[in-house]
Amino acid sequence: METLEEAEVCFPQLFNISCRKPVQQHAETIYLYILLYCISLLTVVLNLLVIISIFHFRQLHTPTNLLLLSLAVSDFLVGLLLMPIQILLIGGCWFWGSLICGLFYYASFILTSASVGNMVLISVDRYVAICDPLCYPTKVTQKRIKICVCLCWGCSVFYNGVILMDFLTQPDRYNSCYGECVVVINFITGAVDVMLTFVGPIAVIIILYMRVFVVAVSQARAMRSHVAGVTLQGSVSVTAKKSERKAAKTLGIIVVVFLICFCPYFYPSIAGQDLTNSVAFSVFGVWLLYCNSCLNPVVYAFFYPWFRRSVKLIVTLQILEPDSCGTKIL
Repeated sequence: METLEEAEVCFPQLFNISCRKPVQQHAETIYLYILLYCISLLTVVLNLLVIISIFHFRQLHTPTNLLLLSLAVSDFLVGLLLMPIQILLIGGCWFWGSLICGLFYYASFILTSASVGNMVLISVDRYVAICDPLCYPTKVTQKRIKICVCLCWGCSVFYNGVILMDFLTQPDRYNSCYGECVVVINFITGAVDVMLTFVGPIAVIIILYMRVFVVAVSQARAMRSHVAGVTLQGSVSVTAKKSERKAAKTLGIIVVVFLICFCPYFYPSIAGQDLTNSVAFSVFGVWLLYCNSCLNPVVYAFFYPWFRRSVKLIVTLQILEPDSCGTKIL
């Protein structure tokens, strides 16, 4: 009986203070691990394709693609570093000590905030490109985009360092037993965090993209109104309507995916509860949040024809040919 009890704790040698392993069905656990590792691998591969594409091909060295590159880097690190560790946390035991526990949550908060910040910058970039196209080349330059990206990452590092200051100074302060890695954000900090990381960004994204959609629709209608000839007008009308539907579908997907992935994670803060790493919440909320990093390259990059062309060149190893970086992609 003693051997059975010792097998149920994380550290049998510290039986009195060790955390107990959650009761799990062996077959179900294996299937869950396989699924989550596949998501992690897919996240790494998709974002790595975006990174290689933008780095390698000179035609893709544009301000907009720099923002996509920054987003892909943050999402790539989520899939490479955060997801595998989060999978191990499902087992209910933390074996790497309090220091690594603090660094893990700090990195998790930084990468999530940076990803959200990059999405906001992308929405601002698209807003300027559609609503003020004549001034876009002068307003949005490579230098300004690089500064914005650096500010995005720098602010993410500083902001999350502030809200996690107490936790980082004593990473095991919220652990109830040995072998646990828990972070707790109180109501006030959680309320500020949900405003800056969720409500604020989603409001900016929705407002800017709705404005972009309205301008795009008005431009399409203006084109139809100035077309002469019944046949040509009908053709352009069909094309314009398709463009409108595609724009509406794309913008709708962007907003809906963001909401679906982030709402469960921020629900405790919105509901006035403490944000804890409890089993009941984090397994679903955190993983749905991480899945946003897998969906970002699909939502943003897969809508660009150049990405499909560059993936074909990468997969077929044509990028290894001399002067392949000058290949016409656009």
